[in-house]
Amino acid sequence: MLLNLSDVFTTKGKVTNVAVPLEMTSFRSKMGDYPVQEKGTIDFTFTNLARNRVKAHGNMEMVFETWCDRCLKDIPTKLSIHFERMLSSEISDRQEDSSSDEFHDDIAFMEGYQLNTEVFAYHEILVNWPAKILCSPDCRGTCPVCGFDLNKGECGCDTFVPDPRMAVIKDIFNTDKEV
Repeated sequence: MLLNLSDVFTTKGKVTNVAVPLEMTSFRSKMGDYPVQEKGTIDFTFTNLARNRVKAHGNMEMVFETWCDRCLKDIPTKLSIHFERMLSSEISDRQEDSSSDEFHDDIAFMEGYQLNTEVFAYHEILVNWPAKILCSPDCRGTCPVCGFDLNKGECGCDTFVPDPRMAVIKDIFNTDKEV
């Protein structure tokens, strides 16, 4: 959805509050495809700071269908995102602020005086995505041998992994046994 911000960009000191409904049905990235279970609105507050310079801040909340990184159980993951970003329009003269790189990261979601809210939301979700998603902090994961969910109990597999530094000593004992 494109949100027209021409009045904010052209009026000095203007402050505008806008709630935009999210149309995103899933979040796709290199990490996977995560369907959206619950979506709300993106609550924006736009403040004109200078000629063609606007500060956008606000928040959004979404619930995604994800899986635990250890046991692979399906779990809902709620993201509460607070953002603050500086925006500039493509119409403005970017050459005058060539020393400031803070305005050049908004090019992907600004089209003239219009903000592409879906692209903006995607970037904010990508930046705020958790590094590890767990069903519980004490999740034990799955057995590396048979794949049994260790949160349900023990599987009985031999999961002993010898220390690779002891391989030389093991070789000595194995050579002595040969007769």
